[in-house]
This record gives sequence, structure tokens and C-alpha cells, in this order.
Amino acid sequence: MRFSLFTLFFCNLFFAQNQYPKDYFSPPLDIPMQLSGNFGELRPNHFHAGFDLKTNQREGLNVYAVADGYVSRIKISTFGNGKCIYITHPNGYTSVYGHLQTPVGAIQDYVLKTHYKEKAFEIEMFLKPDELPVTKGQIIGLSGNTGSSEGPHLHFEFRDSKTEFVINPMFFGFDKNLKDTKKPTISNVLVYPLDGTTANQSKLPLLLNLSLQKDGTYLANKVKANGKIGFGITAVDFDDVSGNRNGVYNVSTFFNGNQNYNYQFNTYSFDEMRYINALVDYPRYKKSGQRVQKLFMKTPFALSIIKTDSLRGIVPAEPNLASTYRIEVSDYFGNLNSVNVPIEYDSATPIVNAEPVTSKYFVKYNRDTNFEKDNMSVFFPAGTFYDDFNMNFDVKNNKIYIHEDVIPVHSNFTITIKDSTYSEALRDKLYIGRNNSYNGTIRKGNVFTAKAKILGQYGLVLDTIAPVIKIAKPIQDKWISDMKSIQFTIGDSLSGIKSYNGYLNGNWVLFEYDNKTRKITHKFDADSLVAEGANDLKIEVVDNVGNSAIFETHFFRSQQK
Repeated sequence: MRFSLFTLFFCNLFFAQNQYPKDYFSPPLDIPMQLSGNFGELRPNHFHAGFDLKTNQREGLNVYAVADGYVSRIKISTFGNGKCIYITHPNGYTSVYGHLQTPVGAIQDYVLKTHYKEKAFEIEMFLKPDELPVTKGQIIGLSGNTGSSEGPHLHFEFRDSKTEFVINPMFFGFDKNLKDTKKPTISNVLVYPLDGTTANQSKLPLLLNLSLQKDGTYLANKVKANGKIGFGITAVDFDDVSGNRNGVYNVSTFFNGNQNYNYQFNTYSFDEMRYINALVDYPRYKKSGQRVQKLFMKTPFALSIIKTDSLRGIVPAEPNLASTYRIEVSDYFGNLNSVNVPIEYDSATPIVNAEPVTSKYFVKYNRDTNFEKDNMSVFFPAGTFYDDFNMNFDVKNNKIYIHEDVIPVHSNFTITIKDSTYSEALRDKLYIGRNNSYNGTIRKGNVFTAKAKILGQYGLVLDTIAPVIKIAKPIQDKWISDMKSIQFTIGDSLSGIKSYNGYLNGNWVLFEYDNKTRKITHKFDADSLVAEGANDLKIEVVDNVGNSAIFETHFFRSQQK
């Protein structure tokens, strides 16, 4: 059985790797490939969709089209992938380049024209095949640190052009650019007692001790249980050149020699991304920051990469039957690490009991649920959660308490608050917030509703405070002919900034926004709206409830050749 399972695994891997072209695409950078993040890596609320390629800790490296094609989409955003270019190729795949400092050439000309046409920094363009064709090796942009990037790098990914499924870039021959002889590291194995089971006299998840064996595998201490149990692991992978802790490629488990659970990061859709919160032990992650990957599904969820047996990876401990459980973790290059776990039945009295249930409220994941008290209510559509659970719910001190953020939420739920204590003049300045953070709020009379995806404490927040605008270097009545740009810091203490606009001599002018520094910057070489001599500049910032601030200044500039 062991031989056949290994054969099946490698046959599937061979098929997956060879259905994609290996020599069609070239690297997007002209420096040696080093990863700061790999495909499928576990991230907050999503799996990583591609590679994060190191750029020597700096910006401004040339980014090249990896094959002939055309620019099919450009998105400029303050979050996510920041400045991002999509190139559709004639072989059915699309390459994606994110966190760019700037596009270049005709692409940047097109972007700048669209900024001014739409009078907005955040824009998204969908192009036809004849508008911006590119050739393999053409410079399309400069690497940067825009959007939600936490440091300079290039986000690079492949998608199926028709389905939009993301695909592991290793399949396209990029494995040739990376050396990896290191096995993944399994740092923790946990056993989960399920449905009232006791495991090693505990009704709570329990960390197992691991010991290294002579053959390089690990042996966990024996699990003694009296019913259904599941397992979880923390595991990371390293290659020979990057030095980063990356995600693992393949996880398989075997119960008495039969494979009962597997996932492998080949390809998946964006609609599946949030299922990461069902795959990991979410409560442990929120409390400790540790992502334990569960190797079972208590309730089925539709993450296509997971393959299980009829018990969904759950393991039964049965009387008079000793069993073995094996966990195998491997990377794309076939480097493999494994843990063996002996299991036997034992009905010993638990020493560690489950936490007592004090809640009066119960949520079934597959049913609509509504809780209401006083002037506040919350509605959960079926499918909001992944499992049934006991919910803590209350309304007090003008707040609605909806459990705490230790239960993962898959889709939006609705909070409704009725309030007549504020005057009509102030009601438009109210929003529903969690710890004052803004949730898009709709008001009808004295009824406020908002969608949310995080459990916690919510209430009405009054925001009558205007945003703040500060100039980095005062320019009032000064000659600034040598300055290449003007920069401001903008911010809002409550509902957050909804929009900002800059006007030069009465005309809208582009200011780029960096969410990490809260700075907006206008580069003088981006347009020809600067007048010879006197110029008037106005900045307007509006928050999410309509409070606004205006900053005006006057400066002089000569047109330099």
C-alpha cells in the first residue's frame, strides 16, 4: 500500500507539472530568483496567489514581460497589489505583476491619461488586444512597494485567462531558477478531541511531543483516545537560497496505511481564498498568532485543493485496536518530512475538561439566524460560518456584543441599530463601527445597518471631526522651481478618508496616495498644468460621513528646460 500511494502521489504531481508549458516564459526580473513568499503560503484571510520575488531590498528594478501578449488590465489601488499590470498571453495564460513603483513607456502614458480622464488616483482599466501589445522581455514597469506590500518586492503570478484560477508558477518552469534540497520543517503536531472525546486525558486540543528517529522521520508520543480525533500541524518550508520561511506544497495523512487527507497547492480560485480560515485553527491563530493547519474537516467546506476519505480526515480510536497515523509534508521538489503517531483506545477519566458553555445562544452554520435585544439585532445568513457553535451575544451600554473574533466568518452578516437619541442634523454623521473602525453604513430614518465579516463589539459612532491635511514643506508665496514634487500627509481619526482631490489653478491634478505613510504626492513632471509664475493649489479631503477639510496655498514656479 505504501508503494502504491507514493506512486499515485508522484504520478499526480508529474501530470500537474507537465500540463503547463515549461519553456514559454522568461523571468520577470534580471536578478537571480529569490522568494520572500511562495504560492499557497498562508496569509490573513487568503492563500498567497503567486510568488513574492525579492528585489534586493530596493525599488526601481526593471520588470519585464515574461512572454508576448497584450496588457489586458491595469489596476492602481492604495491597497492589495498597489500598481498592478496584467498581461494576457496567446497560450491561454495571464501573468500578473504587482506592487510596482510605476509602469513605464506607453503603459504609463495610458495610465496617466486615465487618471486625468477619471479624475482619480485609484483606477482600473480593461484593455483590448490591440491597445497595448507587449513583446517578451519588454520593460513594462519598475519594481516597487505600493499597495499592501510590507517591503520592496515584486508580486508575480499566473492565472488561467478564462477561469481566472491562479496557478503555481513552478509549473511554468520557474523551478529551474531555484535550488531547494531542504525538507519542510514540522514544528508542532496537535491532537484534537472531537464530539466529546478524550485524548490523553484531555478534552481540549493537546500538543504532542516529537522525537527524531534514526531514519530522519519523527515519532510523536502515543495518543490514547476513546472516540473521534483529528490532527493539526504547524509546518514551513525553506529553500537553499532565499532564507525565508515559506508555505509547504503538499500535506498528506495516512490512517493504518490508507491515505485519508491531502491538499496540494496547484491551482485554485479567488472565491476559495477565505477558506483558509476553515483550514487553520482560527481560535488559536487569533489568540497566539500561530497558524495550525488542521488535517480534518469537522464540517465539509468547499476548498477544492482538499481531498479526503469518507470521514473527512477524522480518525476513530476504537476498543481493542491499535492504529498508526502518519503525516507527510513535502515541497515542490519532493523533499519530504514525516511524523508517525501511534494511537490506541483508552477510556481514562479526563484531567483537562472542555471549557464550560455559558452562552444561551446557538448558531447552526447552515441555517439563517437572527438575534435581537432592545434596539439592536444581528442577522447571520446560512453559510456565514463553517461550524455550529455557542455564541455570546448581548446588548448593553449602547453596544452590541457579538461574540469575539475567535470564530472565523466566511461571508457578511448584517448589524441593525435603531437610535432616536441623536438629532436629525447629527444622524448623517453616525456610522456603525467596531472599535470605532468604519463599516459601510446605510441609514433610513433612525435605523442604521451595516455589513461586517468580523465578530466583536459594535456600536454607533459619531464623527463630526474633519480630516487633517498637513504639508510636508511649506511653500506659501515661495519660488519652488527646483522642487520635483509636493507632498502632504492626510488623515482622519474616526470614520477614515473616503476621497481626496488636488486642484492646481482650478484644474484637477494627480496626487498619488501611499496608505502606509498616509502621504499624497504630486510630481511636477506628471503633467503640464503648472503655470509660469504664480500658481494656486487646493487640497480637499472628505471622510466617510461627509466631514471635509480644505488646504489652500500659493506658490511661484518657473518652467525649467
